[in-house]
Amino acid sequence: MMNPQSFEDVLRFWFPPRFEQDQATLAHQWQRWFRGGGDAEIIQQFSSLLAWAIRGELDDWSQAPHSRLALILVLDQFSRTIYRGTPQAFAQDATACTLTREGIEIGHYAALETPWEQTFFFLPLGHSEDLEDLELVTRLADDLAQKASPTERAWLEFSAEQAHRHRDVIARFGRHPHRNQVLGRSSTPDELQYLATEQLVHTRPLPPQLSQILGIRE
Repeated sequence: MMNPQSFEDVLRFWFPPRFEQDQATLAHQWQRWFRGGGDAEIIQQFSSLLAWAIRGELDDWSQAPHSRLALILVLDQFSRTIYRGTPQAFAQDATACTLTREGIEIGHYAALETPWEQTFFFLPLGHSEDLEDLELVTRLADDLAQKASPTERAWLEFSAEQAHRHRDVIARFGRHPHRNQVLGRSSTPDELQYLATEQLVHTRPLPPQLSQILGIRE
């Protein structure tokens, strides 16, 4: 059976035409990426493709920058949606991190044209529980924020802040405590206090200027 979808299908879905043309369209896309706005479509359109990727049947996508990015998206992003709330949501993290690190080393990351392509290329490192990966992702995210256009700067600065906060969690606990229950890991007293009393990084609200664009009242 041949895979009916191409890496271009993944990229067209994830990066629709002109999504970054202004603050409003970029805000809408941010909702789809990070607040579940595209979940139903991902499950409907890409569940079979994820199964192909998990079996290693899309490994040839790693041979070029954009197809490698598409494979990273499938393993890192789509898996979190399709398997949300189960251990399988994180089961492809090591593979995605390897694809990212290798892609940086061989120039695939540098070959990408936009900061959003680069953001999702390195995002598996932000999901890692290896502090070295988190140190690298903070440097990459800071670099993108510093070079950002006026339209994109605030969003990329928030992304960089998220990377730093994830790094701080890994430096403190050596893992992401919010995954413990799903993965069957026992939480330490310090982790339980963190989970009960502190703002989790991935649920942190947007800063006021970005919330205003989305029409969200804090």
